[in-house]
Amino acid sequence: MDAWQPIDDLIVQRRIIAGMQAIRQAEGCSLEQAISLFVERYELLRQRRPDDFEVSHDGYWHGVYT
Repeated sequence: MDAWQPIDDLIVQRRIIAGMQAIRQAEGCSLEQAISLFVERYELLRQRRPDDFEVSHDGYWHGVYT
């Protein structure tokens, strides 16, 4: 199994905080780095698996302030 699969699932499910926490734990990185990695992975998943997302791009980030 791909090491990113559990994190990808969190990203697709819009579990943003849990996804960032999982990235920080897996990568041992700062919050700022986790945010960058999360956004990069989100964009990749949006391209590869667009039908897996239940909300639009704008809806996904609604209410998220970093």
